[in-house]
Amino acid sequence: MTLVRPWIALGVVGMAAALPADAQVPALGMDSSYGCTVCHAEHRRAFFTGVHAERGIRCHDCHGGNPTALERPAAHTGRFLGHPTKRQIATLCASCHSDPDRMRQYGLPTGQLAELHTSRHGQLLERGNPDAPTCTDCHESHLIRRTTDARSNTHPLNIPVLCARCHTDRTLMGKYGLRTNEFAEFAASAHGVALFQQENFAAPTCVGCHGSHSALPPGLTQVTDVCGHCHTLVRDAFARGPHGPVAARGAMQGCLACHGNHATVVVPSDSLAETCTRCHAAGTAQATLGVQLEERLVRAEGELHEAEAAIASLVRAGRDVVDARLRLRTARTAYLQIAQVEHSLDLDALDDLGLVVATATQAIGAAEESALEQRWEHKLLLVPVWFLALAVVVLAWFRLSEAQRPAGPEGRSR
Repeated sequence: MTLVRPWIALGVVGMAAALPADAQVPALGMDSSYGCTVCHAEHRRAFFTGVHAERGIRCHDCHGGNPTALERPAAHTGRFLGHPTKRQIATLCASCHSDPDRMRQYGLPTGQLAELHTSRHGQLLERGNPDAPTCTDCHESHLIRRTTDARSNTHPLNIPVLCARCHTDRTLMGKYGLRTNEFAEFAASAHGVALFQQENFAAPTCVGCHGSHSALPPGLTQVTDVCGHCHTLVRDAFARGPHGPVAARGAMQGCLACHGNHATVVVPSDSLAETCTRCHAAGTAQATLGVQLEERLVRAEGELHEAEAAIASLVRAGRDVVDARLRLRTARTAYLQIAQVEHSLDLDALDDLGLVVATATQAIGAAEESALEQRWEHKLLLVPVWFLALAVVVLAWFRLSEAQRPAGPEGRSR
């Protein structure tokens, strides 16, 4: 039962391994009678502001010793563990975090240590490799913050930087033949832009694809399912198409074949056919299918742009655009479905959705044309009015000129 009673593995049987019975004990204050914080002043603030302190966890619960002693020899007696090894740290953390009864109240999982053992990190750790990370390398040791705290290493915005501490180290990664440019690629990718620039926390970080405690790169046949954690509808469409079975047997890289991995890109509509030629020679049936797909996507995209321009024209004309905006929303919904269904390579399904886009956008265009015709009709109706107004002005001018002429010898104006 190593996962639940790791102190046995640490050789410290009999220590107060269990934490305080009441996990809701308030955090410690600056009690000068507590010997650990009297000597280890550098850890005071870190320990007293962490989530463990909030739950009443004290120094001796992890390190052992006698916290009531105020001198080092007496404080470090008994089952004292001042500097645990990396393996000991993982087992020590699991003494609580593998206990379902203790973690249930916080809604925390309990399989982290088991997951760690399945990962490349854990495998190296078991062999005593000093390069392998342990719990405190990622979560800190004394100052452990919640993942929702932006100062935490495990906050979504900080996870890629955390992983990059090791995975951009050329010397360290050189030992294992690993690349060091993944972080730079990720930061510039569609996922990285969504995370760092847009602060969209639905975007995956390193752990979204590789796992956290069970960190491993997905296998070739697993890529589609990993991407499908977020892109569910795309995954289903991909599985229905001809690429799905090929990817399932490992004969292609699945999503990575078109979108890349760390440098994930969204393939532009007008580059779809070119993307297909990475695997399929130009002129083949597959490449021709790519051209047909591109034509449908580009057409639908163009119709959306024209509809948006038409609505802007209607707004300038002072027309009611409520109906037009609703039609545009319908067209956009169908276009988003096209972006999903295209992965099935089903031209008939794309044509059905394309018809929805075309119908909605054509109605918007017709509304704009009608508004333009009415504007010209109004302008034409105003021509006689302007002509009559001009004639009245000219006649008035002549009469005024006639009245202002000087009188002749006979008393009449000339």
